[in-house]
Amino acid sequence: MVEDQESLVELGNINGVFGIQGWVKIFSYTNPRIQITDYRRWLVKHKGSESEYKVLRGRVQGKSIVAQLEGVDDRNQAEALVGAELFVRSDQLEKLEKGEYYWSQLIGLKVVNLQDVELGTVDWLFETGNNDVMVVDGERERFIPYIKDNFVKNVDLESGKILVDWDAEF
Repeated sequence: MVEDQESLVELGNINGVFGIQGWVKIFSYTNPRIQITDYRRWLVKHKGSESEYKVLRGRVQGKSIVAQLEGVDDRNQAEALVGAELFVRSDQLEKLEKGEYYWSQLIGLKVVNLQDVELGTVDWLFETGNNDVMVVDGERERFIPYIKDNFVKNVDLESGKILVDWDAEF
C-alpha cells in the first residue's frame, strides 16, 4: 500500500497484548486517549511494512486502551504487532478552527524568537495539565509553553515556522 506520507497522522502505537483473542494494548496520543478507537481504520506500520486494519472494538482496560482489530484473532498474531505505529489519514481528522493545530502539524517546524534567533525545531510536545509544552531541539533542548499570544505569537505551516516570545538565553 503506497500512501502519501504527508497525509498520515500518527496517533499512537501498539505496546502490548491483552488476553488470548488477539486484542492489542494501545499507547494513544489522542486526547482523551480512548478517542483513538473512534478512528475505525488504522494504517499499521511495523518492521518496514504497512497494513490497514479495521478497528472492531476498543475500550479502556485499567490504565490502558485495548482494541480488537479485524483479522487479528489470537495472541500470537497480536504479539507480532507489538511495537507497530498507528496512523490515520489526515482527512479522517476533525477539522479544526482557524489558529488551532494538531501536534503532528507542529512537530518538525522551525522555532524562531522575536529577535529572529533560531531556537531549533519542535521535536515533540506534552501536556502539563495547565498547557501544552513544545520540546524544541536546537543547540540545546528548550521547553517552551504552547500558550498562544503569550509565548507563541504565530504558527505558519506554509513556511514551516513558529514565532515565539522566548529569550534565546533561557
